Amino acid sequence: MKKVFIVIFLFFSFTNNIGAETKRIISGNQNAKITIIAYESLTCNHCANFHKDVYPQLKKEYIDTGLAKIEFRHYPLDIAAFNASKIAQCKSDQGLEILESLYLNQQSWIKGSTVEEINNNLRKFIKKVGFNLDFEKCINNKEIEDFVLNDRIEGAKNFKINATPTIIINDEKFEKSLNYKNLKKTLEKLI
Repeated sequence: MKKVFIVIFLFFSFTNNIGAETKRIISGNQNAKITIIAYESLTCNHCANFHKDVYPQLKKEYIDTGLAKIEFRHYPLDIAAFNASKIAQCKSDQGLEILESLYLNQQSWIKGSTVEEINNNLRKFIKKVGFNLDFEKCINNKEIEDFVLNDRIEGAKNFKINATPTIIINDEKFEKSLNYKNLKKTLEKLI
């Protein structure tokens, strides 16, 4: 599975075409003073914990109040995460909702010992929760595939990402332990 992902990753590392229709998954005021970028992998349990334990407080105190915006960027660590990222990006009007649902229900769809089994569980999950999208079309969309891979390439190149989640605040890598208390201290200094 990892070999296939590496081959796909290397193949697309030479392309840099992000289509006009594929949009970033963003929450918050576009003109906020603070921009938070979260590089994540949809199969990463630490990323799921961020969405369960840190993001709700961050959203309530900084994003919903207009002080900050958060951009979710893809850094898939395996083929299952890569496919889930393509699903999250597939419907720009529902991207944030799909992303949050995938993280909050991660254990219900990442089961399986092969990519095919995980894809089948992902397909069933997406249908069960009622997201109206063409699974095969989303998984095989080259524009979305390039978009996801370019997020990973740019993260590695620009911020030396080596783990997920990695948080970037106003173009600076957040180096402290990722919990709400540490994040809040850093954000308060920027207000």
